[in-house]
Amino acid sequence: MAEEISCKASTPRRLSHETSGHFPTWSLETLLQRLRSLNTKQDDKLAHILDVVGEFGTFQRRLVALTFIPISLSAFFIFVDHFVFTAQKPYCNTSWILAVGPNLSEAEQLNLTLPREPNGSFLTCLMYLPVNWNLDSIIHFGLNDTVSCQDGWIYPDAQERSLINEFDLVCDKEFSWNIVQAILWSGILIGSIIFGFLSDRLGRYPCILLSLLGLIIFGFGTAFVKSFRQYLFFRFGVSQAVTGYLISSVSLASEWLGGEHRAHAIILENCFFTVGLMFLTGLAYSLHHWRLLFLVGGAPTFPLIAYIWILPESPRWLMMKGKTEEAKKVLRYAAYVNKKTIPVSLLNKLHLSSKKVTEASVLDFYSNNYLRKFVLVMVCVWFAIGYNYCLLSTQRRDFSTSIYFTTLIPSIMKLPARLGCIFLLEQVGRKRSLIFTFFQGSLLCFISLLIHPGKDAGLALNWPSSPQRSLCLTTELKSMYTLLVMLGEFSLIASFTVLLAYSTELLPTVLRSTGLGLVTLALAAGVIMCLTFISHDQNFLPSFLCCFSATLALLLCNLLPETRNQPLFDSLEHLPTLKKSLSLEMTDDLTSDDMTEVAKNTFLNATMENFNSDSISSMRQTYEDTVSQAEEAAD
Repeated sequence: MAEEISCKASTPRRLSHETSGHFPTWSLETLLQRLRSLNTKQDDKLAHILDVVGEFGTFQRRLVALTFIPISLSAFFIFVDHFVFTAQKPYCNTSWILAVGPNLSEAEQLNLTLPREPNGSFLTCLMYLPVNWNLDSIIHFGLNDTVSCQDGWIYPDAQERSLINEFDLVCDKEFSWNIVQAILWSGILIGSIIFGFLSDRLGRYPCILLSLLGLIIFGFGTAFVKSFRQYLFFRFGVSQAVTGYLISSVSLASEWLGGEHRAHAIILENCFFTVGLMFLTGLAYSLHHWRLLFLVGGAPTFPLIAYIWILPESPRWLMMKGKTEEAKKVLRYAAYVNKKTIPVSLLNKLHLSSKKVTEASVLDFYSNNYLRKFVLVMVCVWFAIGYNYCLLSTQRRDFSTSIYFTTLIPSIMKLPARLGCIFLLEQVGRKRSLIFTFFQGSLLCFISLLIHPGKDAGLALNWPSSPQRSLCLTTELKSMYTLLVMLGEFSLIASFTVLLAYSTELLPTVLRSTGLGLVTLALAAGVIMCLTFISHDQNFLPSFLCCFSATLALLLCNLLPETRNQPLFDSLEHLPTLKKSLSLEMTDDLTSDDMTEVAKNTFLNATMENFNSDSISSMRQTYEDTVSQAEEAAD
């Protein structure tokens, strides 16, 4: 028996196969991962206190609920552009003829003063040159010389007051929808950098308040702009505020919650983002003036001022910054709300020595092996999701005549997509859920590009679409194509929800918001690149980049670790090393010269006899004692 144990000790890498009678499904690497997880949990005194406070008590439920209203308003401000650029049919203002013919009807005025296209419709950007004739001469001889519109435009068929007829965004002033969206996403890109840095430097609480102030100024204030350039500036500002709030609120909620409650809170926040989009659709359908839409939709931002007094700071962030007393204060308040009592002895153990208060910076994403690997992988995945989803959403708008329909139906579909992520994360895990949903969404996106009904017309994906192209489609092809696009969006929304929870758990507390800002930057870059290709009517590049980015992202996803039932990392010291795997690390310990053969046999024998799901802590102690004995023997 002693020889058998000695043999097994000399070949630790084959331990899981030779001891299948004791633990048939557990490898040494799995054992070591659980051992390290146990070490992290035991060293994390704050996690013990949060367990005493309550995993999801009244305080945590209230905290999650507080994020719902701003999240819904964020959806309102991000997608409101779709409803304020209502298509209009303008004509040149030719009221000059009313001076000589005040009794002319509108139809007679247009017939006398506007040239026609070959199909018989009036031209939008040209008018006949005004003359000093009487009405009879104008009717008898007609007008021939044309000029561009001199006195603005009129919108005889306009039912709504939109930005187009407010600022005359027609003819030489005509706007590009893709440019408007690019400016919005540029604000998201800049905001992800600024607020990601500020949230880790100043704290989650002040950045949330700063973001809410931005929603009030740039969101509600958009209703009072005086020009289209001012409108674009305010849209750029509100997109930064929305990004700052999303990053800071996700970090705050995840650091107050543990286990699956953390993922559930992030998923619920995403669901209320969808609810906000549905609220926007109903409000835009009821209100037919763009300024009134911003006034009513932005009014709920003012009660958010109360967050100054009711929103807590993250205790994990406070601890990492050495603000132990403030962390204890918010923990006592949370326990009071949950009607719990934190033992004084446990609270007194919550301290951080000055040498552990380390300053982290964005440069650590380059110098730290774990962070560098994580960021490179997640940047690729976030970029691919942003690019592919933008492609699908743009294609969906190619085949609808009602903006309310194309906004409401996908919003309703997003709710089950996000809620279904709860089951996936609990049963499948983060990594497999991400790979499954992203692969499905990317495949559907690529197939939809291949069978795009407008491919013969140059794959023009611009929004709004050409009605002539839509009319020439067969009903079967259009129905199949629309179904593919909708299912692709469904899958990509699910992968985005999983990815947000996954990214939050992979990042350490000291750089969590900065990391979320970096990956959000990649998401915005993907959307902007998609809009750039679409605006230039590219034929090959959209399909190629869709396939290439998705394939690369899926391959890199295999490099990510699983985070289900794992504790959050707080500092850079808690991050795992990538220089060698955990199994090789323990193997080096077992085969080192400093460790005697008796010590190796003792550890392996204790492992085989005592290893089960309830005895990891005793195994850890056995291992530590064994190492101590080995060191004494070496001395």
